[in-house]
Amino acid sequence: MGSWIKEITAKSPLVPDQDWDVNDSQLEQLVRHYKARIIKEANLESITILPAQERKQTIERLVTQMIQEERVIIPQYEMDQIVTQIINESVGYGPLEALLEDDSITEIMVNGPNEIFIERKGRLEKTPIRFKDEKHIRHIIDRIIAPLGRRIDESSPMVDARLHDGSRVNAVIPPVSLEGSVLSIRKFNKIPFNLENLRNFETFSHDMGEFLQAAVRAKCNILVSGGTGSGKTTLLNVLSGSIPQGERIITIEDMAELRFHHANLVKMEARPENMEGKGEITIRQLVRNALRMRPDRIIVGEVRGSEAIDMLQAMNTGHEGSLTTVHANTPKDALGRLEAMVIMSGLPLTVDVIRSYFVGALDLIVQTNRQIDGKRKIVSIAEIKEEDGEIKVLEIFKFVQEGVNANGEVIGHFAPTGYIPEAYKRMKTFGISINENMFCKEEVQ
Repeated sequence: MGSWIKEITAKSPLVPDQDWDVNDSQLEQLVRHYKARIIKEANLESITILPAQERKQTIERLVTQMIQEERVIIPQYEMDQIVTQIINESVGYGPLEALLEDDSITEIMVNGPNEIFIERKGRLEKTPIRFKDEKHIRHIIDRIIAPLGRRIDESSPMVDARLHDGSRVNAVIPPVSLEGSVLSIRKFNKIPFNLENLRNFETFSHDMGEFLQAAVRAKCNILVSGGTGSGKTTLLNVLSGSIPQGERIITIEDMAELRFHHANLVKMEARPENMEGKGEITIRQLVRNALRMRPDRIIVGEVRGSEAIDMLQAMNTGHEGSLTTVHANTPKDALGRLEAMVIMSGLPLTVDVIRSYFVGALDLIVQTNRQIDGKRKIVSIAEIKEEDGEIKVLEIFKFVQEGVNANGEVIGHFAPTGYIPEAYKRMKTFGISINENMFCKEEVQ
């Protein structure tokens, strides 16, 4: 190793009682050395609560003082790296900090200490970033979940949490995970998307966007269906932003992710049980409680279980214009999932009664999908209707895929099916004017 290390070791009695690892880079050794001194000599707890810029200046000042004491010459660019890494390791999220700061990254996936993948523009990429070892990952996971009062250990090896910016975190550790600790972080834009953004991303056509906006204003009950990562929550957030002012909205989520602005908005979040196995507040309890809070509309981030019956009852009893999401691959699958969830409620309801709830409660199902090129699209907007005693899912708009180009991008177009929905009549009664020609089926050339 370089002579400067021996010089530091000889001159500084405050160096920790361990040898420098000859396999480490000089930068890593400097970071470890000065971090150890700061922990030993400074009040790290008081530094962590400082604003970001002041925190950086404080650590930079301390490191500069230590370098001067030890008479070591370090270039400014290395100095900046040392300060950044000390901040990231001491009060940040270590090697993930740079990824979290990159607004072009939408998801971070850690598969053990040596594999970190990201999603950028819908495509997965492997990064060169690594953790030092399994212990390093666990340290970062603990740093994320500790302020939230959550814990993760062998007796409770899975956890869901939320960062201060709303990004969602899921962690799984051994023995459940066989490849070491696994961490997933789904990031959210600092500025939420709006209808125009999604239209520019070609998530839907102009007519589809206009129709959905009118449907929300006309108090249609809407179910957004789709697979994991298909854009359900983003779309729900955008649709919720179209709700007129003057109405009282209550949002209910397992993990708070909706970020739209409204004058009369109440946000509620479910709570897991504590370390003693008590204190759990479920989505179902929150939906029931919301009915006592004089809501005009109820928005449930996602229905996953028995709360489905309470949501349907709410939609059926005067809380028109409510919205929710469900995991399903098609509109028909979405109804099947809801049916299974209602049965889970334990109420003695026949299948016919359950299906009658669907007809009375739901107006539209919007199906989202992540294409093979990573782009999210609305592939179907359908209306729920009862005909001859049967529930029918009647498609209004759809995405027609035509193929894939040489770059792997999906080629296709959005098209109306020719069906004029009952929702159109409802819009007119609300004084909302949209062009009926948007429903006209395209003529085949």
